[in-house]
Amino acid sequence: MSTISLRLPESLHNKVRELAKEENVSINQLITTALAEKMAALMTVEYLEERAARGDRGKFERAMGKVRAVEPDGADA
Repeated sequence: MSTISLRLPESLHNKVRELAKEENVSINQLITTALAEKMAALMTVEYLEERAARGDRGKFERAMGKVRAVEPDGADA
């Protein structure tokens, strides 16, 4: 495990302290979890952009052409 020194504005530090207390976790745990969530979101966007770049409109259209044209049943409406 690594240690970092982090400078926070007093207002942000006060708020993170309050939130950690409300969640019954340490400030360290709250910040670690928040960082992990943000990284996951950014990595997901990157992954989806890479997948989209590999997409092929022609292949999509051919696949969609194989789908039967039927009305959705009542549960899907």
